[in-house]
Parts: sequence; structure tokens; C-alpha cells
Amino acid sequence: MKYNRRRFLAGSTATILGTGHLPARSATIDDIPIIDCHIHLFDANRPQGAPYKGGRSFAGGVALPSMYANIAKPLGIVGVIQVDASPWVEDNLWVLQTIQQEPLMVGTIGNLRPEKPEFGEYLARYAKNPLFRGIRYGNLWGYDLPGQVDNPQFIDGLKLLAQHDLVLETANQNIALLQAAVRVNDKVPGLRIVLDHLPAFDPAPENVTQYQAVLKEISQRKNIWTKLSEIVHPRRPLTTPPFVVRGLAAHRDRLDMLMNYFGENRVVFGSDWPNAVGISEVPDTVGLVREYFSGKSRAAAEKFFWKNSVAVYKWIKRTPEQPSLP
Repeated sequence: MKYNRRRFLAGSTATILGTGHLPARSATIDDIPIIDCHIHLFDANRPQGAPYKGGRSFAGGVALPSMYANIAKPLGIVGVIQVDASPWVEDNLWVLQTIQQEPLMVGTIGNLRPEKPEFGEYLARYAKNPLFRGIRYGNLWGYDLPGQVDNPQFIDGLKLLAQHDLVLETANQNIALLQAAVRVNDKVPGLRIVLDHLPAFDPAPENVTQYQAVLKEISQRKNIWTKLSEIVHPRRPLTTPPFVVRGLAAHRDRLDMLMNYFGENRVVFGSDWPNAVGISEVPDTVGLVREYFSGKSRAAAEKFFWKNSVAVYKWIKRTPEQPSLP
């Protein structure tokens, strides 16, 4: 598919609000089990509180596996990976202890800093737990991946991550972060990298050519993946309440573009619960991607909804409902 700037911008400038109702879907893929590769867990009621308490529409400051299970299981979500919601090193243990009690949870992407001298010790400790599937390092918590790529100690830490067969995720994409992912891949080619929330990145018109260039480069990197998460997201400039465009029609071109670059083998599903509460509820998110993938082969849908997650995260099955590769 030849991708052009006009179609790209169409996905960023649509102004028709959808209803938010689930669209009609083909029954041919609704039975495919889903692994949700992106939720957040936290408990602000702990004595120490929590550095993140959910999106602006999420009340209570508590997000636990049992709460998400009640939403997820009726939708056919059979496995879930938690992604870091705290820079506190002790919260890696809190998450592992929390998800151990819920078999729906098949892993966590933690928060450790490869540039720190204690990284190797912490990584060796957490990597012993099969639920620990990697770390996230991107544009959050004041971290600077582009600035760290030339730090030998940071790269040595990422080499340790690769030796443990774990994943590096990046978040809150921009051109510099995408370029940094390419540079990391150059230096640690065996490390699997997952780009979070790429559908939510709206490059300025003057940056579209640069964006397409880095995506073209990424398309040739077999160890760089992306989550088709935050498809429905607040449009810039940010307002209160946020301006949100719902419905597949407004987002199809962007999904087509990302599928063209990453192919059906390097995309995974993520709901972004509870950060997405008030923007795109989990049933709406599942409905949108089911509608989109109903226009593709069943094999492509199976890869997106669960098979690719096994390949990139190498999570371990905990319940009979969770699928596994032959």
C-alpha cells in the first residue's frame, strides 16, 4: 500500500464525533482469545500512596487485577500484561505480588533504570520471576532514552536485558524516541523492543516526512514491534473535556499505515485501562479493533489478538483458557 501525506493527515484532522457504541462485527473472529498487553495497576490507598492514579476520568486511585477481570473476561480477554505505572523500584515487587494472585495476569513490564549501577542486581532478582517480562523506558518519569543511547553503561544494561530474554518498551512517542529505538536496535540487535501507543502520535505537518522515514527504517527491523493502543485518543490542542473522535472510520487510515509498516507479525493489542477510561472504554476498544481486523484474514487477527504477544513477551500460560503456540 502506498501511503501518502494527505491520507495520513486525514486521520489527524477528522472532526466528526462517533457515538461510542459497539459496531456490528463479523462473527468469524469474535471467538479469538485476546491477550491485553497494556493495563496499569496501582493503589493510592497504600500508606505510601502511588505516583500515578489513573486518567482524569478514573476515580478512586485504585486499579487492581480483580477490577479489570470483571471488565475483561466477558469480552474474551483471557490474559493480561501490566505495564509500569511507577518509577519506585519497590513497586516492581508490589506488582509481582499483586498479579501472582490473579491467573488472568500473565506478566508485567516493570521499571528499572539500565544506566544505574544497581541495575544488574535488580534485574537478576526480578528476572527469576516468570511474570517479569521486561522494563519500560521512554518519555515519562523524566527519563531520556535518546540521551541515554550513547551512554555505554545504559547500553550494557540493555544487553543484560536481552541476555535475560526480556523486552524493552518505550512510551509517549515522538520522532526522537522512535529514532532512539532504531539506535538501540543497532547497538543491541537481539533485544525485543515494543513501541507503546504509536496510534496516538500525531506528528505536526512539518514532521510527517521525518515520521515516515523513521517508520520505513523501523519496518526493516524485525525486533521492533508496536501496540495498536490508544487508537482513540484526545486530539491536540488538549482541551477540558478532551476532544475525542470515535469510530473506526476516523482511524482506519492510520491503522492501515501502521499495519503497512509493521506487518501482521509485529503488532499487539493493548486497552490502556484505566488510563483510557473516559476516552475509550475497554468494550469500545475491543469492538473497534475487532471491526478493523474483521476485514483481514483470520490468521492476521489471531496474530494481533494473541499469537504475537507470545512471540514478543514469551509469557507463560497460567489458565486453560489462555492459548499457546504449538
